[in-house]
Amino acid sequence: MTGAAQPARAASTRQGIDSDKLLTLVCVGLPLIGLLLFFLYPMAIVFLRSLTTADGSYGLGNYAEVLGSTGFWRATRHSLLMGGATTVLSVVLGFVIAHGLYRCAFRGKWLIRAVIVLPLLAPSLVQALGLIFLLGRNGLLNRFFGLEIDIYGFWGLLIANTLYALPQAVMIIGAALVLLDARTYEAAEVMGASPARQFRDLTLPAARFGILNAAFVTFTITITDFGNAAVIGGDYSVLATEIYSQVIGLRNFNMGAVVGIMLLLPTVLSYYIERQAMKRQQGQQATNAQPFVPQFTALRDLPMAALCLAICAMIVAVIGIVVYASFVRLWPYNLSLTPRHYDITLAGGYSSLWITIVISLMAAAGGTLAVFLLGIGLRRLPKALMQPIQLLAAMPAAVPGMVLGLAYILTFNSTATPLYLLYGTAALIAIVNFYHYHTQSFLTVMTGFRQLPPALEEAAGSLGAGMGRIAVNIIAPFVAPMLVSVFFFLFMRSMVTLSAVVFLTTPHLSVAAVTIMRLDDAGLTSQAAAFSTCVMAVVCIALLGMKAVLAYLSRRSARGRAD
Repeated sequence: MTGAAQPARAASTRQGIDSDKLLTLVCVGLPLIGLLLFFLYPMAIVFLRSLTTADGSYGLGNYAEVLGSTGFWRATRHSLLMGGATTVLSVVLGFVIAHGLYRCAFRGKWLIRAVIVLPLLAPSLVQALGLIFLLGRNGLLNRFFGLEIDIYGFWGLLIANTLYALPQAVMIIGAALVLLDARTYEAAEVMGASPARQFRDLTLPAARFGILNAAFVTFTITITDFGNAAVIGGDYSVLATEIYSQVIGLRNFNMGAVVGIMLLLPTVLSYYIERQAMKRQQGQQATNAQPFVPQFTALRDLPMAALCLAICAMIVAVIGIVVYASFVRLWPYNLSLTPRHYDITLAGGYSSLWITIVISLMAAAGGTLAVFLLGIGLRRLPKALMQPIQLLAAMPAAVPGMVLGLAYILTFNSTATPLYLLYGTAALIAIVNFYHYHTQSFLTVMTGFRQLPPALEEAAGSLGAGMGRIAVNIIAPFVAPMLVSVFFFLFMRSMVTLSAVVFLTTPHLSVAAVTIMRLDDAGLTSQAAAFSTCVMAVVCIALLGMKAVLAYLSRRSARGRAD
């Protein structure tokens, strides 16, 4: 009996190994095929189309034409100037808020944290709409105070972009400040260092990589944003609007591809430097750092609280005026309230809102599953194979949404590929939304995987559990909070994104952000405000849902540890 049982166990072991290898191949292969088909392939098509001349041959004629155009250089100059100015302003204001939240002691921090995320819950053009309602030709402040501020152009776009990028700067700089070791400051106080000296010699040097990281992130966000530039930019052309004009206005896809490649260069460089800054910051983090608990100091904390609240008041004013204007009967002449602007019949009515919710759910569900499978598969690969796949999975963050959307229309609007069947479908928009935010989703899940104790998997494996059972019973419950965060992140970003999908909508298939832009272009600003309010309401409900699910998972985990 014993001799017969041993071959049976050996065969069972070989079968288990084969099934694990097959599952690893599936977990890595499916997401990898997706990255090749829906990221690398479209980007290669953009590059080839930029080299395709009018007679169908390949050459640098398109580049020569674009580089010889005064309009391109004007848009480039404007983009770099706008990106630099917005970066400086966003980082300074972001540092003020982050320093107030993590290094000062005053009440009401929960309110600041709640307000600072509001720009992330709305399409980027909502900031521009709010500024128009406040400071436009018929803006509330202009009429009330008798001002004649022209908000269109550089200054309006600067304010709108700063408000849009500010939450990113606060979160990145805050992540650097919260990790500073309290013992360093205690030693400095013992040595008699003043608060100003501590700030100069301890806080700023320790946070420099976080500040640098925030600078490059905000620069990338600004230089690639389309929504604010389209609404409030006026004659101040930037590269994103130049691409839109070439593709939609002039139907010149090859020239649009050239401008897209040119826009890709500064964002790739910015992304590379940002990644290096992030690695340096992580390398300097102390593993046993003691959290800093600030003590109230009136001379420092009261002015800082006032500054933080003033910045938050501006955010609330810009977004709140959009909600208010959606109920005003006739802006700005009849300020009585009415819900009539929510009876939207133009631009397809609310059909684009419902289809956007469906698309966002598709992107969230499919994207979460894809990055989870990829994370599982990478754990079983040798390092030589794992590293290049991780690099590929992180690359989409370096590609602006505008360029990725252009790549999709050039790739999937061609009968030369069977993938043409996807063009004009909700599935393709869901796919572009996922790959637009693929990097953030992948890195979030991988963070959860790195926290998983290897002993759990080893114990399950020693009891005979295969890779599939380990993934379902061990890995998935452990990284569930990360998966929930990724799901809602993809859903919320898909609800509000504009640049990545503006080229992929059709007369029969539109999305919420594009509908808002079309309503504004048609002069129906109050209806655009109403539609924006509906989108923000959906995203807020999703945010509350995420917090509720995460709280439930946290309570269940605490009960499990107690038992």
